[in-house]
Amino acid sequence: MRKFFMEELNLPHNIKRTVDKLVECIRNVYSDQLVCVALYGSAARGEYAGKYSNINLAIVLNDTSISSIKKAACLLNKNKFSIINPVFFTEDYIKKSLDVFPIEFLDMKESHSVLYGKDIFKDLQIDIKNLRFQCEQELKSKILNIKKFCMRTSNKIILKNFLFKSATSSLHILRNLVRLKGKQPSCSKDGILDDVAREFAVDVGSLRSMLNAKNINARLGTKEIDQFFAQLVEILESISDKVDLL
Repeated sequence: MRKFFMEELNLPHNIKRTVDKLVECIRNVYSDQLVCVALYGSAARGEYAGKYSNINLAIVLNDTSISSIKKAACLLNKNKFSIINPVFFTEDYIKKSLDVFPIEFLDMKESHSVLYGKDIFKDLQIDIKNLRFQCEQELKSKILNIKKFCMRTSNKIILKNFLFKSATSSLHILRNLVRLKGKQPSCSKDGILDDVAREFAVDVGSLRSMLNAKNINARLGTKEIDQFFAQLVEILESISDKVDLL
């Protein structure tokens, strides 16, 4: 059973310490029922960006019944672990859900680090025939959610945080849309934007500017935030129209 050494991860020291402690506690709670604990997503790719990134953990058990996962409830509800987003699976659930959640499992397969146990993600066989449906559904849902959110609040700080999160999470969808063109997408943010610009003939300059602003936590005025939201929706709608024609 492999135990990944946390110092190998490109994460702040305090985050490494928190994740390492949680993995140790999970091992104590589940013992031989624990199959695997894996970090996945941006943190596993070395692209952790503070409050704008998630610390996603896949916890694979032999049993994920309510009674089983509730064993970890008190542990996971501790404030010190609030930055971590755990998801519980069984191996059987993963095998039977590859067609339903191709985006999520492709992401896990390509960007994960095993913190404990066996690597059950590296050899996943994922058929991308269902990828278009999920990508299109999530893309159109994101557009609607952005418009809805902008109508519900005028708080500049809340809007800026939502803008940055929306821009970052859009990359997750756009990266997988590149697969629909038969191409292997880049893992880096800049690479994904280059892929999207090339494959869908869309100007992603404003999206690149949003992500750069997020990286430096730029101070934005209300007018700049509104303009960025308008540009983000315009980009996503343009890509959505092109996906409809595939």
